[in-house]
Amino acid sequence: MKRERLQALKELYRRELFESVLPFWLEHSLDREHGGQYNSLDRDGSVFDSDKSMWLQCRAIWMFAKLYNDVEPHAEWLEAAQHIYDFVRRCGFDEDGRMFFAVTAAGAPLRKRRYLFTETFGVIGLAEYARASGDAAALQRALDTYALILEYLRPGKLPPKVYPQTRRSKAHNMPMILLATTQELRIAAGSKPLFDEVVAGALAEILNHFLDEKAEAVFETRGPDGEPQATDDGRLVTPGHALESAAFILQEARANGGRALIPPALKMIDFSLAHGWDEDHGGLLYFVDAEGKPPTRLEWDMKLWWVHAEALYALLLAYHISGDDGYARWFERLHEWTFAHFPDPEYGGWYGYLRRDGSLSTPLKGGMWKGFFHTPRALWLCWRLLGEMLA
Repeated sequence: MKRERLQALKELYRRELFESVLPFWLEHSLDREHGGQYNSLDRDGSVFDSDKSMWLQCRAIWMFAKLYNDVEPHAEWLEAAQHIYDFVRRCGFDEDGRMFFAVTAAGAPLRKRRYLFTETFGVIGLAEYARASGDAAALQRALDTYALILEYLRPGKLPPKVYPQTRRSKAHNMPMILLATTQELRIAAGSKPLFDEVVAGALAEILNHFLDEKAEAVFETRGPDGEPQATDDGRLVTPGHALESAAFILQEARANGGRALIPPALKMIDFSLAHGWDEDHGGLLYFVDAEGKPPTRLEWDMKLWWVHAEALYALLLAYHISGDDGYARWFERLHEWTFAHFPDPEYGGWYGYLRRDGSLSTPLKGGMWKGFFHTPRALWLCWRLLGEMLA
């Protein structure tokens, strides 16, 4: 990319983050009566459901605290992080140390899931808040929750999703989120042998079991030793997850000099684009069958905000690390499609859910699954990386 283009992109991503997405969530999401953050926001920011997603509370803590720590010590950002942290501390944890998935506006528990993803986002939110505030108790709670996650991942600790006597399987999402969680915890708590062990294990699992170079795909489900499974779940490819996972691996390569991680991570990106790019309408499909069989998930052809946001950063990072102009061309292609469809110039923020042709499926800006995380994180990471490329 030419320097002028890099400069223009940097300004665009800065403006989109700090003049659209961030103000939208600061203005509309904070619940000043009960604490925490409303997640279900209509196009204009009005609240259409007062129930709160706990994993989105934790993600928002991380995002506000990260901006405070790494961009500028802006008091309003730290206040927002503390406001949500106080709610999570009071209402987010069950007696067993696990976290609730959903609570009422006032914080009464509604739902607790068998999955550990809320806890992983709890770890990064508490850890980043501890960096911003100096709150040692927040960091200790993050470390305790991380230890609890590792304990629950031991065989037999969580009820299985599928009867293991009939079919044993595992999912890509767990090593991916363990890698990302440990990377963030390492920033707040420093390097530890345990962190190195978890990162090494997650990388080995992703690259040796879920990345299948022969099939040219990154699969969501594999057998316990990485063996293929000839089922609908076994053929499932989620381009957004694979691209996000590849970005975490490239970040690890940069942070710790792991040059050997770069070629397989780039293959993950290449395979995901080949499977996921919609040649008819542009943008990235949500789910794909690796063998071209009929997709069974009815939202398979939707275009989601987080998929495109994460893909933008993965492609820009791939271009920066590899110097391959092909990734620059892919980035430009995806950038044009994404910015033509997701941002709302009238009310600010990004839409979340589009139909295959790019038309709006629903005008909501936030829900129990969409919050202040993927879009601002990707905008911030791209803005920061573009500045690095210019320097």
